[in-house]
Amino acid sequence: MAALNALKSHGLSLDPVAADWPALQTRDVEQLLLGYPQLGAPLSLDWHSPRPFSAASLVQTDAATLFIKRHHQRVRTPAWLSEEHRFMAHLRQRGMPVSQVLADRNGATAVALGEWTYEVHALAEGQDLYRDALSWTPFFSQQQAWSAGASLARLHLAAEDYQAAPRQTPVLVANFKFCSGQDLGASLQTAIERDPALTDYFNQHDWREEWLPLLLPWQRQLQPLLARQPDLWTHNDWHGSNLLWDSTADDAQVSCVLDFGLADRTFALFDLATAIERNGIPWLELDSGGSAPPALDDIDALLEGYASVKPLSSADLLTLAALLPLVHVDFALSEIAYFQGVVGSVASADVAYHAYLLGHTRWFSTVQGERLIDHLKRSAGS
Repeated sequence: MAALNALKSHGLSLDPVAADWPALQTRDVEQLLLGYPQLGAPLSLDWHSPRPFSAASLVQTDAATLFIKRHHQRVRTPAWLSEEHRFMAHLRQRGMPVSQVLADRNGATAVALGEWTYEVHALAEGQDLYRDALSWTPFFSQQQAWSAGASLARLHLAAEDYQAAPRQTPVLVANFKFCSGQDLGASLQTAIERDPALTDYFNQHDWREEWLPLLLPWQRQLQPLLARQPDLWTHNDWHGSNLLWDSTADDAQVSCVLDFGLADRTFALFDLATAIERNGIPWLELDSGGSAPPALDDIDALLEGYASVKPLSSADLLTLAALLPLVHVDFALSEIAYFQGVVGSVASADVAYHAYLLGHTRWFSTVQGERLIDHLKRSAGS
């Protein structure tokens, strides 16, 4: 793998970590933009994203301001990246304010250069209020939570007629495959055996003893509810940092939706549960010994905003309550495979396993976790 530079990125804790990938350089952008003659020549790289898993920058050219993102091809080939671009294009056609991916002179929106895959976005409109926010940072106001919920519901309505197959991307994608089958142990065993990185990692961990017993009680509660969920392409990373806003005020409204890197074919309540998990629980407090009390008012505002566009039934709320303890499992396993097999960091894989996969599941059996589950059940009238 290419040598790292001194950039820091967001990790799975409060402390910044060394970036997995080298920062974009002017020479990289110059070479890339030869295929985009309409965009001009780069003048400066004004900001480097602290988000993990890729390298990205705001780039000023003599013709435009662009957002350019670069992935290693072990993470995203052009074919894999084009899967999310097609979904974004569909949503834009349906009127959703989604960032625009630009095509090169050959009509490609995902471009391979050497070991990398690039994408170029037009500068999206809006205030980037959460640009420096860590993952799992709560919304700044309940009004913003409400707007985020309403915008997510509009995205789901716009996606209803999108019929593409599930993602082929093998790593760093959020979905709900492992916990949806009848035999959870068999599903996980098959997944681990098929992925050399997971096989390597779990040769050192007795997953059947360590975390299968944590998942099974929740999965048994959820299983009867899953058959009622129609398939839908979803965003799967609905957080304030992936949204732009029309002002800096407490009552700012969502003006644009960003970053479809985790999008896949799942179902609407999976996406909504992910939004609760991303924004409604201060997980990083657990790192400093806190109890991570759920932001119930923010969660209520998110759900009320969603229901103002796409009503939620009592059964939907009960499904969310059953789904929340498991909503992170597939992506946590994907992170373990990424850190173990792509980055080659056992230490990071351990954080993904112990703090994320195990820690978040266990939290739902604590007083605070039970408080959130009970709150959703009461909201459902149960």
